[in-house]
Amino acid sequence: MNHSKSESTLVFPKGEKITNDNFTGNAYLQMLIAADSLNAIAVGNVTFEPGARSKWHLHPAGQILLVTDGVGYYQEKGQPKKILRKGDAVKCPPDVPHWHGASADSAFVQLAITGREKGETVWLQPVTEEEYHSNNK
Repeated sequence: MNHSKSESTLVFPKGEKITNDNFTGNAYLQMLIAADSLNAIAVGNVTFEPGARSKWHLHPAGQILLVTDGVGYYQEKGQPKKILRKGDAVKCPPDVPHWHGASADSAFVQLAITGREKGETVWLQPVTEEEYHSNNK
């Protein structure tokens, strides 16, 4: 098979383009494990093109992000923006508004492990350009 370097290094498939309005820019989702009555945890592989990011949102049961490629950002409301790189792990506390996505010049790939036992993701407002481009670390 003739794979490009980026395709051959993917851990999980890129998935389908996300077409809802919960993201700015192009993001893709490959659901790996859907939450069900036996296990209320969902696992999805999310790929963000450079500059793409989620809206502010929260998870009633929290979320864990495992970075598998690229460079991205994670920010909780009222906290400095963090730079994330391949191998980083983040624990998003329950009911804490946050956003995550790619840096301006790099794609970003994460595994999102999301508890669903206390309800679905609550989507909030878009991340402003000022918030996205802030240089606080």
